[in-house]
Amino acid sequence: MATTFTLRSDALDDGGVLPAAQRGAATGAGARDESPPLSWSGAPAGTRSYAVTVFDPDAPGPGGFWHWAVLDIPADVTSLPAGAGSRDGRSLPSGAFQLRNDGGSVGYLGAAPPKGHGPHHYIITVHALNVEKSGLDAGASPAAFEARLRPHVLARASLTGVYERR
Repeated sequence: MATTFTLRSDALDDGGVLPAAQRGAATGAGARDESPPLSWSGAPAGTRSYAVTVFDPDAPGPGGFWHWAVLDIPADVTSLPAGAGSRDGRSLPSGAFQLRNDGGSVGYLGAAPPKGHGPHHYIITVHALNVEKSGLDAGASPAAFEARLRPHVLARASLTGVYERR
């Protein structure tokens, strides 16, 4: 069973409202489809790489909605700046890459739940892995990442942002 370690963001508190910058650009003022700044510590010995995901389990339809997945983050990297999930990925560490989100594009896709659908929970997770490389390519889905790498997860650290469009 995977243990936990610590994840922080200067942009949001765990369980707090997802900031405008992390919302979908079409949702209103300040919304930018910008991945949040993240930093983590306390990963277990044996961590050889990290992956970061953002998942909305409250999205309509089966299986939720993957907003972001970045893989093959080197083990010596313990933070990502705001905007690291840009489409071009230029702020990602060397060797790291992004998968397509469930909206069909590469990079972070901000929160945009349907109006009146109630609060959605955006679970930001850093996965500490016991492999250096995921063995996946950019064409893989975030769901495939979850299935393939589940046995390699040593620990997880998560934060949840909440957002509702009224």
